[in-house]
Amino acid sequence: MGHGHGHGSASGKHVGRLWAALGLGAAFLAVEVTVGVTTGSLALVSDAAHMLTDVIGIGLALAAVMLAARNAGSAKDGKNKASQSRTFGMYRAEVLAALANAVLLFAVAGYVLYEAIERFTAPPEVPGLPVVLTAVVGLAINATAFLLLREGAKESLNLRGAYLEVLSDLVGSVGVLISGLITLTTGWRYADPVIAVAIGLFVLPRTWGLAKRALRILFQHAPERVDVEQLRVDLTALDGVTEAHDVHVWTLTSGMEVASAHLAVAPTAVPADVLVRAQKLLADDYRLEHATVQVEPREATAKCRDLSW
Repeated sequence: MGHGHGHGSASGKHVGRLWAALGLGAAFLAVEVTVGVTTGSLALVSDAAHMLTDVIGIGLALAAVMLAARNAGSAKDGKNKASQSRTFGMYRAEVLAALANAVLLFAVAGYVLYEAIERFTAPPEVPGLPVVLTAVVGLAINATAFLLLREGAKESLNLRGAYLEVLSDLVGSVGVLISGLITLTTGWRYADPVIAVAIGLFVLPRTWGLAKRALRILFQHAPERVDVEQLRVDLTALDGVTEAHDVHVWTLTSGMEVASAHLAVAPTAVPADVLVRAQKLLADDYRLEHATVQVEPREATAKCRDLSW
């Protein structure tokens, strides 16, 4: 039996940027709630709700990263038995945080759509100037947070969840700015609920994509880029291998993909050589560096077939 080795979570190196984005979001949230409630602007309240999920989401992402890093460090140092028993660490905490973010965004988008529809019957008068000024500040803050998280979002599903929330807030700030300008220049009362609906509709499909990716990991589906059946065929085609079975590929968290396989070999095959060839195939052709491969004689495969799952 042999093992390949992967790498750590990609999001740990972005802790400082998460803290900065969290601080900016929390500060602006207080401002936006105050102005939104005072002016009665649904667009501002909508954006404030998204900012709230943004702050909560970044907080969850930060907590998940720190928890995973702490557990990994404790396990490596052998500090306590509990850490040693978590053989895969706490990396799934990042995926759970991403799923929680998606659920929050779904709830907020639904609330905003409901409120906006209610307002179409009797749109209130909303002062445009305070909305415009708040939107300009929000645009600057969200743009800064967006740039802080953009790099990490390419590497971590957890950070991508926080990044998408900041992106939705960035678009929301643009929408609020447009709403305020229309209200300020024309006095059209429907601008506010229309923009609120547009913000909600923009967020929903992106939220669904995030939830789908998180659930795919939690259900331990193979990464979309990996054709498991083709992988089994390629392993079977290795010199000395007569059959590949119990082939599994799953994702622990973003950037950490794991594989396992049983290889039945011919009596004349050298197990160590087969193991090296299998690990090379997995690493070079499928980018699966953390793999457990069991090399076994042909007659040992009967036990695997007797298993019910």
